[in-house]
Amino acid sequence: MRGRTKASALVAVFGALTVAAAVFAGAGAAGPKASPIVIGWAFDSKGAMAPFDGPALAAAKLRVAQLNKRGGVSGRPVVIKTCDTQGNKPAVAKACATKLLGQGANVMFTTCDVDFAAPVVQTAINAGVLAVAPCIGTDQMGPKRFGPKGRLAFSFGNVAQDEGSAMADFAWAKGWRTAALATDTVIVYFKDVVKAFAVRWKQHGGKIVDQETYQSLGSNNVQNVVSRVNGVKADVIVTATAGAFGALPTLVSGLRTLGNDTPILNSWAGDGTYWLPKDPKVTNYWFVTYASSFGNDPSKAVNALAKAVKAGTGGFITGPAAIDGVTTAIRRSGGSTNGARLAAQMEKFHKVPTLSGLVSFSPNLHSVFGRSYRVMEIQNNVPRVVTTIVAKVVPKI
Repeated sequence: MRGRTKASALVAVFGALTVAAAVFAGAGAAGPKASPIVIGWAFDSKGAMAPFDGPALAAAKLRVAQLNKRGGVSGRPVVIKTCDTQGNKPAVAKACATKLLGQGANVMFTTCDVDFAAPVVQTAINAGVLAVAPCIGTDQMGPKRFGPKGRLAFSFGNVAQDEGSAMADFAWAKGWRTAALATDTVIVYFKDVVKAFAVRWKQHGGKIVDQETYQSLGSNNVQNVVSRVNGVKADVIVTATAGAFGALPTLVSGLRTLGNDTPILNSWAGDGTYWLPKDPKVTNYWFVTYASSFGNDPSKAVNALAKAVKAGTGGFITGPAAIDGVTTAIRRSGGSTNGARLAAQMEKFHKVPTLSGLVSFSPNLHSVFGRSYRVMEIQNNVPRVVTTIVAKVVPKI
């Protein structure tokens, strides 16, 4: 009874979201009785992607509960079936995908990095099933990486080119004119964000005064980067890396310990307070993200949802956004869950409303561009929203 009461309360909170009417217009009021639409979700509960996968999944479950309460999709309820990839171990991830397909998954959801997601994506698209990530941020979630079958692969994360461009637009608006780049080379997304920043930065007329590389997930070479960057005079230090990957606390605290208070600008990977060192406290640190998870988002509905799922990063909002997008594609396909038909509809998405904002795809870009970012600032370990920004261009990298 206690669990049922809690679930009801969360659904009630989620029911207040203002985009519901637009997203679910046309759904029947009666309870769905037809065969369910099954979403198989292979997620990481233990590894580096857990801080991103967990909140997105929790928020998506609330979205599905609200959707089913309104009659489902074309009279069919939506069901999420999960499988834990246990740190995105390739063999376990592939087995998860195979298991979920065996349980009737019509659509496959996967983790928020294309390298880690590849075993699940490949298994799904080989079976003709649409593969969706809530927050992969590269243009590789599509044909670029997976070939012709990659037309079935999409992400509701912002593509790195868009994100890096937005970061450069914000930095230029702040009056910063020189940048030092520190690239984490461990995954494609991190590299592409910094590349995109550099391209857009030069378009603005900005100067790059230093370019360094390091690797997270077990390497300690970020300490060498701290020493080198500390010797460079720049208005801003730009990186893309996640606290859960291990190098970010060293990078930030290393510079601050040396007395270097240069602003640090990160991608949404650097969201959250879970990684913050207590001493020295993090100051003059900025990042872009999908939504604030700290209760100070411009949207009251987002704040309510963040509280309900105990969100650690703004990526939680991409779970409901992915549900919104997939169900929109199903409705536009006349209720079909055929992978090719859904992909054809999603490639036509232009400013489709979701909880996370307006979503657009194209035949070439299967990750989102043109969505509004929250720009967050952390001072003395306290985060706040300072503005929102939409990238003006999507640069080629």
